Amino acid sequence: MKKIKIKIFADGADFSGIVNYNKKKFIKGLTTNPSLMKKSGVKNYTTFAKKILKIVNKKPISFEVFSDEFEGMYNQAKKIASWGNNVYVKIPVTNTKGEGSYKLIKKLSNENIKLNVTAIFTEDQVKKVINSLNPEVKSIISIFAGRIADTGENPEFLIKKTLKLLKKNKNCEILWASTRELYNILSASSIGCHIITVPNNILDKLNLFGYNLKNYSLETVKEFYRDAKKAGFVI
Repeated sequence: MKKIKIKIFADGADFSGIVNYNKKKFIKGLTTNPSLMKKSGVKNYTTFAKKILKIVNKKPISFEVFSDEFEGMYNQAKKIASWGNNVYVKIPVTNTKGEGSYKLIKKLSNENIKLNVTAIFTEDQVKKVINSLNPEVKSIISIFAGRIADTGENPEFLIKKTLKLLKKNKNCEILWASTRELYNILSASSIGCHIITVPNNILDKLNLFGYNLKNYSLETVKEFYRDAKKAGFVI
């Protein structure tokens, strides 16, 4: 892990998991989103976020707006940004109607609010976001590499193009989002991606990095045998 150059952010909304991974030195930041919060049973968005920020008060952490109207997004973004200097506000690249958030991104960025522009899938979106960001203000562009790969496309091409387009904006970082497996960390690092956000359930497998494959094979065979025996299967 010490040889990996990319920043690893923990992605989740389980409070104990957030506390645990915030303590890890190799975790450089954290992210969450409304879907993860819903899955974790969060009832009050603001209360939960402020509870997290009592623990995560130094490393960067991203919280997402959830209004579908740009005025509502703006108001939510201003409130979220006020919660802490380490907070990045997640803004979706479009609303649910497919209307681009670029004017909002420009307005917020010019108001010195750190943004994490999320749900980016295309080069056109990347270009419009970069043109909307204030290069003097810190920002993140979240490219949903895992979901792009789900369609049969190689997300590395878009990330490489984005790296070239960002040469004039040194305050903006590219984030590999929707991570599917540990190997994505190596893939993202090898192409020079700045950040990868990794779900807690995948981070839990980090002890497997560099694990002996012969031993892993034997353990897998034993697992199948043990489960078949416990189930009482007969042929």
